Amino acid sequence: MSSPARFDRGHTDDLMTFLAASPSPYHAVANAAERLEKAGFRQVSETDAWDASAGGKFVLRGGATIAWYVPEGAAAHTPFRIVGAHTDSPNLRVKPLPDTGSQGWRQIAVEIYGGTLLNTWLDRDLGLAGRLTLTDGSERLVNVDRALLRVPQLAVHLDRQVNTDGLKLDKQRHMQPIWGLGEVQEGDLIAFLEEEEGLPAGSVAGWDLMVHSIEPPSYLGRDRELVAGPRMDNLISVHAGIAALAAVSAAGPLDHIPVLAAFDHEENGSQSDTGADGPLLGNVLERSVFARGGTYEDRARAFAGTVCLSSDTGHAVHPNYAERHDPSHHPRANGGPILKVNVNQRYATDGSGRAVFAAACERAGVPWQTFVSNNSMPCGTTIGPITAARHGIQTVDIGVAILSMHSARELCGADDPYLLANALVAFLEA
Repeated sequence: MSSPARFDRGHTDDLMTFLAASPSPYHAVANAAERLEKAGFRQVSETDAWDASAGGKFVLRGGATIAWYVPEGAAAHTPFRIVGAHTDSPNLRVKPLPDTGSQGWRQIAVEIYGGTLLNTWLDRDLGLAGRLTLTDGSERLVNVDRALLRVPQLAVHLDRQVNTDGLKLDKQRHMQPIWGLGEVQEGDLIAFLEEEEGLPAGSVAGWDLMVHSIEPPSYLGRDRELVAGPRMDNLISVHAGIAALAAVSAAGPLDHIPVLAAFDHEENGSQSDTGADGPLLGNVLERSVFARGGTYEDRARAFAGTVCLSSDTGHAVHPNYAERHDPSHHPRANGGPILKVNVNQRYATDGSGRAVFAAACERAGVPWQTFVSNNSMPCGTTIGPITAARHGIQTVDIGVAILSMHSARELCGADDPYLLANALVAFLEA
C-alpha cells in the first residue's frame, strides 16, 4: 500500500485549533465528526440496520464516538486495529439547581468532575460550554467563550499562612464561581443560555454544562518548542487518532479494519454507556462483523487478532520534582510518545505489546520513551486495562508526556503531538 503523508508542526497548529474549539466532550465529538466527514466517512445510526458496504463510518453517542474504515472485500473475520482515547477532562460542572450566591454575589453551583487540580481554576476568566436538551428532545451545543465566570481566591491578607502552610480548598465552599452581583434568581442561568442561543424561554429541559478557561492554546518558550493549553489530557490523542484514521483510510488497501474509539467519562472510572467500561465499542465491532455476514466464530477470530493502542497522556519528568519519578525512567518533552508500563495492570502493556509499539515507531521513524511510576507512588490508570479485560483483546498503553496533568492548562512539547500521530499511522496501516 502507499504510505500516507507524514505529519509535521502543522499538525500541532491544527491541534491548538481543535483544543480551542472543543471545550466539552460534546464539542470534541462534533468536531471529530466534521473532520471525519471531510475525509469521506459517513455517520451511521445505532438504531438503523447496518449494511456490509466498504468505506469509513462512525457513530456518535453523547460525548463519545467510534469510527472505523472497512476495506473493499474485507472478510467477516478481519481483525481490527484500534486507537483508544477519551474526550473528557477534569473540570467544574454545573449542578441541577445552578443558581446560588451569598453576600450580594450571584454564583453558579458546580460539582467537581474527575481529579482536577483545584487551584488551577482560581482567578481565571472562565466560559461555559456543553449541551442543552430541549423540550422536543433535540440537543443544542452551547459555548459561551468569553469571560463569564471566575472563582476568586482569598487575598493573602486574609490567609497569612497560605505561602507557608499551603492552600487548602474545600470543594463545596471554595469552588463556586461568581458571575455577577445582586439577588439570586432561580432559573437565571438557563434563561441566560436560552437568550444566548436564541431559544424560546422555557425551551430547555435538561443540560450538561461545564466551565472552561477562555485563554487560547499557545506556543511557549524562547524557541516555541512547547505548547500550553487546556484539555490536552486527552484531546491530544483524540486529535491524533482522527488524523491517523483519515490518513490510512485514504492511503490504499488494508488487511485489517482501522478504528478510533474516543470514549467519555474516563476521568471518573469509565462506567457509563459512553465510557470504555460500557458496551459501546464491543457493540460496534460485533455489528461490523455481523453486517458483513459473520458468525460468532468470525467475531471470535476477529477479536483474537485485534490490537488496541490505548493512547492517553502520561507524566513528563518534572524539573522541580524529579524525585517523584522513577529514577531510571524520565520521559522528556519532545522525546516522542511514551510506552506506559505497570506490572499490576494499571496499564495493560506487556512484552508483546511493547514489541507492537516499538515496531510501529520504527516504521514511522519516531523516537519513543518508557514510563513507569516510582515504586513509592500510586500509579494512575486509563482505558487500557478496561478495554483488554472487557473485550479480551491485546491492548498497549501509550501517550504523550506532559506537565501539569489535570490542570486547567497543561503543557507538552510542540513536536510530540505529531510524533504520536505518525506512530498511530504506522500502527493502523501495518
